[in-house]
Amino acid sequence: MTATTTTHPGAPGAGADDVVPVRRTSFVRDVWTVFSREITPTLREPLGLAFTMAQPLLFLFLFGPLLGGTGGFGGGEAPWQWFVPGILVLQCLFGPMMAGYNLLTELLGGSLERMMVSPLNRTAMLIGRTLKESVLLVAQAVLIMALAVPMGFTVHAPGIAAGLVLLTVFGVGLGALSFTLAMAAQPNGELFYMVTQMLLFPLLLLSGVLLPLDFGPSWLRAVAAANPVAYIADAERALFAGDFTDPSVAYGALAAVAVAMVGLLLGTRAMRRGV
Repeated sequence: MTATTTTHPGAPGAGADDVVPVRRTSFVRDVWTVFSREITPTLREPLGLAFTMAQPLLFLFLFGPLLGGTGGFGGGEAPWQWFVPGILVLQCLFGPMMAGYNLLTELLGGSLERMMVSPLNRTAMLIGRTLKESVLLVAQAVLIMALAVPMGFTVHAPGIAAGLVLLTVFGVGLGALSFTLAMAAQPNGELFYMVTQMLLFPLLLLSGVLLPLDFGPSWLRAVAAANPVAYIADAERALFAGDFTDPSVAYGALAAVAVAMVGLLLGTRAMRRGV
């Protein structure tokens, strides 16, 4: 912890030149404070957490079996080995990418403005929020994989661990970008809903999450080449298959790190500017 001094000329028994030491919390403690504040309501309402998983689970149980009858899929992989990593990327899009909604609610209600005048480090506010989204993302991913094992999904522990790290990095970037958009969407929040809905489905459909892009026309594959989600989906599939040497892993890692760096940079700037 660091200490700073502040003059309080009007304090009882203090002269004009007297100073009173004020304790300033550390960055790590600020991150933990924000993380605890954000995750506690979620843990108290598990039904809300289950609701956020409804769409990925529908794809898993209703769309996934349609691929089960194929002998090989997406370059000869077993259907579930190909499909489950895509569902996790889908969960990342519907989770961290929409995380700014809660921040927008606080902005419109005025609670974030009150938080901004606290001694909390503003960068820590962003990190704490993105950390909460990352923890939820990993927990949901583990649950989805556990449900997919009886259907034929094979667990490659080292590859899955690396894949979850990659997914977490990507989720941090998406969450930070979502928070940035929420702060820019003041005062009514319409910009947030308009941009997220406009981007969500193109990113999803041009990523090959549900069906291989190899089945599409050349112009569609050319457009998808500009979509970072497509590279991350390919990297996840290679890692979940235990193939660390596949070139798609390097491309996916670069895409995830780039999204995270841009998101944290813009999000930190927005938090420091305040509301």
